[in-house]
Amino acid sequence: MTSSSSSRPMTQTVHAGATPDPTTGAVIPPIYATSTFIQNAPNVNKGYDYARMDNPTRQAFERAVAELEGGTMGCAFASGMAAISTVLELLPAGSHIVASRDVYGGTYRLFEQVRRLSADLRVTYADPTDLAAIQAATTPTTRMIWLEVMTNPLLQVPDIAALAAFARSRGILTVVDSTFASPWLANPLKDGADVVVHSATKYLGGHSDLIGGVAITRDAAIGERLRMLHIAVGGVAGPFDSFLMLRGVRTLGLRMERHSQNALALATWLESHPKVARVFYPGLPSHPQHALAQKLLPRGAGGVLSLVVKGGEDAARRFVTGTQLFALAVSLGGVESLIEQPSTMTHAVIPTDQREAAGFVPGLVRLAVGIEDIEDLKADLAQALG
Repeated sequence: MTSSSSSRPMTQTVHAGATPDPTTGAVIPPIYATSTFIQNAPNVNKGYDYARMDNPTRQAFERAVAELEGGTMGCAFASGMAAISTVLELLPAGSHIVASRDVYGGTYRLFEQVRRLSADLRVTYADPTDLAAIQAATTPTTRMIWLEVMTNPLLQVPDIAALAAFARSRGILTVVDSTFASPWLANPLKDGADVVVHSATKYLGGHSDLIGGVAITRDAAIGERLRMLHIAVGGVAGPFDSFLMLRGVRTLGLRMERHSQNALALATWLESHPKVARVFYPGLPSHPQHALAQKLLPRGAGGVLSLVVKGGEDAARRFVTGTQLFALAVSLGGVESLIEQPSTMTHAVIPTDQREAAGFVPGLVRLAVGIEDIEDLKADLAQALG
């Protein structure tokens, strides 16, 4: 098997990073469950010496995702937060970041409750769809702009190319969390981003049976720096999870097509439901960045949508606890459908006033739409809405 970088997208997901096992010729890279590797002489080995430094199973996954993203270096981590945390190590102490206003709650916690104390990190949160607002938020100490392909949970879509061009003109790194899109729907590095991160727990894994993360760089020098940090900080992915993440990549295109089809069908249906006040989904013509989303996400708008239930918090609580097929749980990206209330679950760590300023309204619910039959999903939401 050779590089699939010139192949069409579905073929690429099946073959990216694939090379037969050198010992047996196995088509699927085996799980190398070892912590160390024999050396022929001091510092003379077969390319591996210690599994934190490198592992063939992890390496196969890293190469696959780097190829899918069009990057130079991929580093696989034990979790999405380990990936984000290590990317932040690219910054010197005392740095300033401009971040999306409705950033993922776990990222907000890391910024405010960890790095503010340990590295004097300062973060300004701004509307990522407003280039002028992002520009106004930068300072002489701004070293990074932190974006999400689709913000969590309001599904805003920033113009990554425009923001990355501005950042580059100021010597600022652009980092994009592309978890909601996966490499199938978006490739931020090709739009000028410097680093793209994924919680591989979600769409890359695809089956809610692992925890993992990955970061990919566009520039080789940044990639080498991140690679050193990956080894030095040590939050590397283990061989078993790397095997599962690579297996998930092989069916990514098929799953993402179904996730997107189901989500669009539900968003369209919910938008006209009498008990729903509003639906947030980039695939809808009513979405404020719909035209941009069609350009950035040509293969579909993903499997996540949010809605506002009429009746406020109490009505939303009754809704999320009334579904039978949609499981009440955090996370997303698995083949099964999930439902959650961001204000009390994924984004509870963000102060109420900041959530309200970002547009979190009473009754906000997030759906992670799976690959089940669309009529069954509609029926479940219909009975839960009442």
